[in-house]
Amino acid sequence: MDWRDHGILLTSRRHGETAAIIEVFTEEHGRHAGVVRGGTSRKIAPILQPGAQLDVIWRARLEEHIGTFQVEPLRSRAAAAFSGRLALAGLNAVVALLSFCLPEREPHPGIYKQTERLMDLLGQDEIWPLAYLNWELALLEELGFGLDLSVCAVTGATEGLVHVSPRSGRAVTAEGAGEWADRMLPLPPCLRGEGPAPDAEIAQGFETTGYFLEHRVAPALGHRPLPEARGRFVDLFTRRL
Repeated sequence: MDWRDHGILLTSRRHGETAAIIEVFTEEHGRHAGVVRGGTSRKIAPILQPGAQLDVIWRARLEEHIGTFQVEPLRSRAAAAFSGRLALAGLNAVVALLSFCLPEREPHPGIYKQTERLMDLLGQDEIWPLAYLNWELALLEELGFGLDLSVCAVTGATEGLVHVSPRSGRAVTAEGAGEWADRMLPLPPCLRGEGPAPDAEIAQGFETTGYFLEHRVAPALGHRPLPEARGRFVDLFTRRL
């Protein structure tokens, strides 16, 4: 069994004396693990950094085996990742959520392409948070928990949408929310792709996407807690408000 693909390195850990086990999010084969022989060597270890773009060849005697990877670097994102605390925290949040959310060996080409575009914006702190928020929306959609922000779930109105129902994930107007307004999640314009998207609005968006990641996605995956890396990124971002 063998295949060749390109992908984004999510994790790498030492295996035995000289090898490493890596997890790569590939375009055609999804999240896939394998052993890299000599992965701790001076030649290969610097390549195996989270976020790196790799060309990989996977081989195994049987498909269900963990198999081995041969890796070649396509693009390093280390310089961008270490350009500032926000960039590094953002990178860690992305790779942690992908490892947490995506099933093994299941292709997700749509979210793969969006992840690749997001990674290429690392270090551009003025546009990264909004791009990351849109990526979380896309991830929820990919996992089957997409939000419907186009029309009010109660009145059918398409204007004046200011809330998101935590139960249905649908938009709601102030009129539609009524006495339940204090139980609703915020729907800032940037979550609908509207307006200049100031940081305060993006922070509100993180509150809403975070709710569905924690209360919909995590329970579906066995009630595991969300990766702490996501919370650290959001906390770091909100401190600059």
